[in-house]
Amino acid sequence: MIPRDAAQPHRVASSLELFFDLVFVVAVSIASAQLHHALSEGHLQHGIISYAMLFFAIWWAWMNFTWFATAFDTDDWLYRVTTIVQMSGVLVLAAGIPSAFEHGHFALVVVGYVVMRIAMVAQWLRASRAAGPLRQATRRYAFGIAAVQVLWILFLLVPDGPFQLVAFAAFALLEMSIPVFAEHERQTPWHPHHITERYGLFTLIVLGESLLASANAIIEALHEAESFVPFISISVLTLVVTASLWWIYFWPEHHRAVGSFGSSLRYGYTHYLIFAAAAAFSAGIEVELDVLTGKSELSSTAASFTVTVPIAVFLLGVWWVAIRRSADRVVNTVVPLGAVLVLLDPILPVPVALTAVIMVIIVVFLVLHPPVPEKKAAVIENA
Repeated sequence: MIPRDAAQPHRVASSLELFFDLVFVVAVSIASAQLHHALSEGHLQHGIISYAMLFFAIWWAWMNFTWFATAFDTDDWLYRVTTIVQMSGVLVLAAGIPSAFEHGHFALVVVGYVVMRIAMVAQWLRASRAAGPLRQATRRYAFGIAAVQVLWILFLLVPDGPFQLVAFAAFALLEMSIPVFAEHERQTPWHPHHITERYGLFTLIVLGESLLASANAIIEALHEAESFVPFISISVLTLVVTASLWWIYFWPEHHRAVGSFGSSLRYGYTHYLIFAAAAAFSAGIEVELDVLTGKSELSSTAASFTVTVPIAVFLLGVWWVAIRRSADRVVNTVVPLGAVLVLLDPILPVPVALTAVIMVIIVVFLVLHPPVPEKKAAVIENA
């Protein structure tokens, strides 16, 4: 398991990586569904905090595997088996999400998470045997991950409430500090095109949840013969917004955003907000449907915010890590401004309508103002 060539031509996601992503489809879908139920029932604080905690486990496990794979993927039988063990941990974690949301019971989630992370320790230890100059970094990864897993097991002993939130925040920060601790002297190789393709594929997964919400609107319309127009409208508007989010995300060349160790950390960590926001957007659409059918405890205004806030976070996140370096001043004004303006959507009686218009306007500007060349982008950034 020697380090991969970071300049390998035509490097693309492997079939194993695509297979690995499938189990995360399950976990993201369950987390989004639980957020939807919590929001519709009026448990805003509980729902948002629980979602943020559980989505961290999903995102961090996926991200660690992805960066390891870009550096050391061998695709031999042992690597495949270890990866499948990680997949089993994802499924266990996914199965524990409802209990964590409804009752605050994190035992199954922690078990699944620890299974994923211990398998990751095995991968790093195997990589250390032939890592050469990177041996110290790989062993630091293995030691750091193993140590934090002990803390996550102890997390189960922390009583529910403020102390649990403090413990979670502390342990999550320790998890995120491991790459800095491991690679501050010498960095493992990453393939810019491969790593950003992997992030793009996961973005498609979370955006797919919004398309599911759009389809659910059509299903609801079939059961509401007397008032099907609002449901069809939401379905169409959701498709427009989701397509716009896709267009905006893939507008810049993302590989330009991971040129240095610091920029790669910024790119990877900010995607927690991007991924979580995209999945939360689909939960917000489901909340809007509940409002139309009288199944939600939220007002129409509050329900609109469950849609617009995730969209605003998504836009700002993508702008910060990818668009900003590739855009001229017009685009760098329009995108953040659009993120703010979508928050005005609740003033309209038609859900998602203003948001859809703003998103289309942003896409039009992106079409009229293509990404600037890399050299010019560097000049703009330094100006």
